Amino acid sequence: MNTSLKPLLYLFCAALFVSSCSRKKNTFVNRNFHALGTKYNILYNGNIALEKGRESVDDASTDNFWELLPIERMQLMDEVVLPGQSKNQDFERAEEKAIKAVQKHGMNIKGKEYNPQIDEAYLLLGEARYFDQRFVPALEAFNYILYKYPASDKINTAKVWREKTNIRLDNNELAIKNLKRLLEQEELEDQDLADATSMLAQAYINIKAKDSALTQLNIAAEYTKKNKEKARYNYIIGQLYNEFGDKDSANIAFDKIIDMHRKIPRPYYINAHLAKATNFDFDNGNKLEFIEYLTDLEEDRENRPFLDKIYYRIAEYHRTNQSDTIAEAYYNKSLRTNTEDKNLRSLNYSTLGDMSFDKAQYKEAGAYYDSTMNNMKLNSKPYRIVKRKRENLDDVIYYEAIAQTNDSILNLVSLSEADRLTVFTEYTNKLKEEAKALKEKEEAAKRTNTGLATINNNAVNKSLRADPTSKNGKQKFYFYNQTTVSYGKNEFVKIWGDRELKDNWRISDARKSLASNQQNDVASIASDEERYDPNFYISKIPSDQKVIDSIAKERNLAYYRLGSIYKEKFKEYELAKDKLQKLLNNNPEERLILPSKYNLYKIYMEMNLIDEAEIAKNDILNNYSDSRYAEILRNPQSGLAKDENSPESLYEALYDQYSKEEYAQVINKAETYITQFEGELIVPKFEILKASAKGRLFGFNAYKESVNFIALNYPNSEEGKRAQEIIKSVIPVLAKKEFSSNDDTKHFNVLYPFNANAAEEINDFVKKLDDAVSKVSHFNLTTSIDVYDDKTKFVVVHGLTSIQGASGFAEILKENKHKIDRLFYAISSPNYEIVQRHKNLNEYLESQ
Repeated sequence: MNTSLKPLLYLFCAALFVSSCSRKKNTFVNRNFHALGTKYNILYNGNIALEKGRESVDDASTDNFWELLPIERMQLMDEVVLPGQSKNQDFERAEEKAIKAVQKHGMNIKGKEYNPQIDEAYLLLGEARYFDQRFVPALEAFNYILYKYPASDKINTAKVWREKTNIRLDNNELAIKNLKRLLEQEELEDQDLADATSMLAQAYINIKAKDSALTQLNIAAEYTKKNKEKARYNYIIGQLYNEFGDKDSANIAFDKIIDMHRKIPRPYYINAHLAKATNFDFDNGNKLEFIEYLTDLEEDRENRPFLDKIYYRIAEYHRTNQSDTIAEAYYNKSLRTNTEDKNLRSLNYSTLGDMSFDKAQYKEAGAYYDSTMNNMKLNSKPYRIVKRKRENLDDVIYYEAIAQTNDSILNLVSLSEADRLTVFTEYTNKLKEEAKALKEKEEAAKRTNTGLATINNNAVNKSLRADPTSKNGKQKFYFYNQTTVSYGKNEFVKIWGDRELKDNWRISDARKSLASNQQNDVASIASDEERYDPNFYISKIPSDQKVIDSIAKERNLAYYRLGSIYKEKFKEYELAKDKLQKLLNNNPEERLILPSKYNLYKIYMEMNLIDEAEIAKNDILNNYSDSRYAEILRNPQSGLAKDENSPESLYEALYDQYSKEEYAQVINKAETYITQFEGELIVPKFEILKASAKGRLFGFNAYKESVNFIALNYPNSEEGKRAQEIIKSVIPVLAKKEFSSNDDTKHFNVLYPFNANAAEEINDFVKKLDDAVSKVSHFNLTTSIDVYDDKTKFVVVHGLTSIQGASGFAEILKENKHKIDRLFYAISSPNYEIVQRHKNLNEYLESQ
């Protein structure tokens, strides 16, 4: 009986299973079969894949705690993804599972879905697309839930996700409207409430309504059940309070994070400590307790991954406390952690650069600013600020080097023969000591390397015996042994330091710490015998009074320019005052005395040194009463810019003359002004205007020579840099002087040459020519007066379309009632440009 019933029982179960697989019959068995299969198989695996993908996104995202954190930790990618593609395999798998749940287990019968798990499948589909940063398809999935499943228990979650997606699509106003309506109409569960309010806060932050965001974030931080989110929300709250200037409220938010300690990721805990430390009140706080607090953070072994930021915060404390030496040490310790935080590196380098600048260590400051820019986003606003500061520093480095070099030379000139001998005897003795030390190091290295070679040869022999790649038992080159190479590199650095690959490398860097750059330069060209002879160096000291005067003149000019740069560009009035006072004490040229005294007066006023300013003012009024500076002091309302004798006004007037093609006058006046205002920042402007006038009057070679002069003599000015760019990219183009074929152009001119001084004759001719041209209706003809050189001007007719037409037009003018019978040349517009540029009219005429 039992045996006969078994086949029937199996058949019944099989029929039951087959009937329950149907997605078109709304029965209890069918609904529960597909619901269980969807929930515990497909959606289970899909959610595992989603969480795995979210963890990878979380790991890939790096929070920038220097800026306001985003509410959601997800780094947006710039990659363009085509439809059907995915950035993350886990999200792709989650999406496939969601689609499979809908396709295999959906029970859509007559427009109604009977599988209660399908809404969660669509939610999984939307979330997978959202984290894969395909926001438009994600929005479609969430909207489908809201449209097809209004009674779903996930409806509020779907609404929150839809607004998260809208925010990612920059639909912030729409998201705010929908989230506010959701909060007003629905009583959300704790986590849904936290998600909704946090996203509402992000939308408010995006539209710059940060006070409204703060209110919503406080709600989100209170109701979220996830400690990681609670810490993040509180940190953003603290950041917002800091932006509002409410440090006490900010510290309360940071304390909430600190109290969570091991319940949250370590970065939130450490950065909360550091953010709270940033808010320390240096005026009223207990500095002893505060430095102990920072020291505890530094010494905690768990904080080792964050020592870069801790060192930076300690450095900031010491710098604010005016302990610059300790601060500098900690900034360097922060950098030596090899931190990957580019913001932190840029802050360290920038601060070290500012500190070096304040100590007048300009080369070091320039190097620090270079490193700062390497760690900043290219062409960002902070990058441009540092770049401008670095470019201004070029001038300081250049002129400081001149001042220091020439001061050193003049100091040697002023010494007696006995004092000179003493100085250079000490110098050569140091050279001998250093040479002896170097020799001892070389011998020690040689002994070490000999022993090392013996050891390594044995090791190599052993390795070769076991090395199947060695042929016939022959030894390989010893550099192939990585142990030998590594040891050798380390020993070299210990003995010689980091050396540049160049000739005479043993002695090149060893002399960097010697008395002065001038001595080093002389020593580098000396023979071995001369290098240790004091009289060799003494013989190099200039004795010709003209040379000495030239060195003193160059030094004084450098001091003046440094004073101007510190005053105008950096507002470093103490440094500017020091340079200008040194200049006046060094018997400067007459032309530098008055502008230096006036600049000192302005500096005294800026520094509120009223008595010194009054003395400087009276000096100018009494001893230079006819000068423009005295006039400005007598009538301050006129201002330097309104003074018709100011360099700026003179430059504007000269430029007007240039526009009127009065090139000879421009050249002569520019030379006068360059001499008159030598040392002032406007001089390169006069130079480049003179170069342009020379080019117009004398041609390409004169222009090239003048531009090259500007590039060499004013390399750090804007005009000097522009001249360097002209030499690089413009001069090669202008150098072309080959004439083009008349068949290759459509624009031609007629030239009538005149003596450059025949102004009245030219004007009468132009009137007659304009009258004749006005009668020609089938061409758009115009006339102009162009300077050719200092002896010749051209009256030019423009607008003709062929070389024959140009010649024919001039011939017609000879015979009509105007009787314009003068020598003329027909020429194409491109060839006319070449003739004007190279002043080679005769070459052109000979080529025709």
